[in-house]
Amino acid sequence: MSDLDRHVQEYLAVRRALGFKLVGEGQLLAEFAAFAQAAGERTITTRAALEWARLPRSGSPNYLSRRLRAVRGFARYLRALDSACEVPPIELLPASKYRPIPYLYRDREIVALMAAAGGLGPPLRAATMETLIGLLACTGLRIGEAIRLDRGDIDPTHRVLTVRDSKFGKSREVLLHDSTVAALADYGERRDRLCPLAQERSFFITTRGTRLAHPTIYQPFRALLDQAGVRHPSPSRRPRIHDLRHSFAVKTLLGWYRDGGDVAARMPLLSTYLGHVDPAATYWYLSAAPELLGLAADRLELASGGRS
Repeated sequence: MSDLDRHVQEYLAVRRALGFKLVGEGQLLAEFAAFAQAAGERTITTRAALEWARLPRSGSPNYLSRRLRAVRGFARYLRALDSACEVPPIELLPASKYRPIPYLYRDREIVALMAAAGGLGPPLRAATMETLIGLLACTGLRIGEAIRLDRGDIDPTHRVLTVRDSKFGKSREVLLHDSTVAALADYGERRDRLCPLAQERSFFITTRGTRLAHPTIYQPFRALLDQAGVRHPSPSRRPRIHDLRHSFAVKTLLGWYRDGGDVAARMPLLSTYLGHVDPAATYWYLSAAPELLGLAADRLELASGGRS
């Protein structure tokens, strides 16, 4: 292990002891340390950090900025131990100030994605991806929350899924539909039959019996998008797996507006279900879809008696 690798591990240990998960950042810093070592760097330099951050040729400005921010956070820590360490200015790769409009999956596109996943090989990989996509679509879980699920977190009797120690250290219970409970039970039976000696107690597993990781999901998901014919209207963008969460939230709000209920009174329920700490994160969805924004405007006009 190089000195830089050791410092990365110590930095992550300190931050995680303070309650930060740093799953993605941990993977990025491990990649950066390997890159720097291959380049003969003994510490962090702005040149090496910028060169590494720009490696993904198709990476969005926000993603490239995130890579540089990961190194920058580590560099601020290392600077206290190594005076030769340089802290790269974040202005070199600024992030967009605007939250991108999510891609909203149609029901038939989700069905097509699950069907394409069901055709993957080997069978365990197919079952895992198919069930994972379905669970994200019908619960709005974050992908990291789904990955961290253990077998004991699913309670089929009470139709409850427990999300433990999620974003900001919060835990919550997610109610499940009967069809979702049945689908999860079916996956569990196939998982145990195809991999009876799994190495971990995670609910979703790889073909090696280990817990899923982000890279084992993102790459096959991109291939499934192409196979299912799901494309973003903008040629420079592609739908994300995280957009399944956005789609769930928007569809829930659309249903509430259409049934004539009190949406404002229900918003805290959706915030709790999604695990939002700040209700503003939930209200953002009101502007995420033109149809939803139109329904909200119609409701406001009706409430004001047509006065503009």
